Amino acid sequence: MRQIIALGGGGFSMEPENPLLDRYILNQANKTNPKICFVPTASGDSDNYISRYYNFFEKQNCRPSHLSLFRPPTRDLESFLLEKDIIYVGGGNTKNLLVLWKEWGIDIFLKKAWENGILLAGISAGSICWFEEGVTDSYGDGLEPLKCMGFIKGSNCPHYDGEAERKPSYHKLIETNKIKPGIAVDDGVAIHYINQDIYKIVSSRLNAKAYKVFYDEQVKEIELETQFLGSI
Repeated sequence: MRQIIALGGGGFSMEPENPLLDRYILNQANKTNPKICFVPTASGDSDNYISRYYNFFEKQNCRPSHLSLFRPPTRDLESFLLEKDIIYVGGGNTKNLLVLWKEWGIDIFLKKAWENGILLAGISAGSICWFEEGVTDSYGDGLEPLKCMGFIKGSNCPHYDGEAERKPSYHKLIETNKIKPGIAVDDGVAIHYINQDIYKIVSSRLNAKAYKVFYDEQVKEIELETQFLGSI
């Protein structure tokens, strides 16, 4: 079973007092004490980001580690990744992430991990990267389409409700055929894919949603059923 959990926003880095999405990710490994590895490439292996990761996950029932490409833990990065239960990719600059991964062969190792049943997860850049295309601010000025790894068909737009320019930019890119139709995801929402199909959409925020966005004479948006993980 191949699994990917793509977060539009939220988790330990955006809402550290709200553990709902990250605990959902841990539970999907079906292990009592899963090995989870954080990959902070998109942030330039930010020490602060890595610290926030450990601050959260060291308090959970799991064995946390991280993979730095600036200070590699081992020469054999493939074996390092393939012995994990969960690989969790952080946010930041998606373009840089993809370039570095290709140079180091991480893209190949991650595909092998996915095919071997290791759960892949990520937020923002760590969400976009799994799709064919994503909406990114990697170029520093405005939002643009970016070709990604293509484990999941279509495009992905994170932070759909969290950043004012996300929704109009995504609609315009779809309308002008500059990006494939796809899934837009609010902050606090995670889409759980099994194989390449949506299995479940969950949220840590009561009114946060995900949407199918496509063009049919005009840009259309269909709200997808989302399960709130908290208590109402």
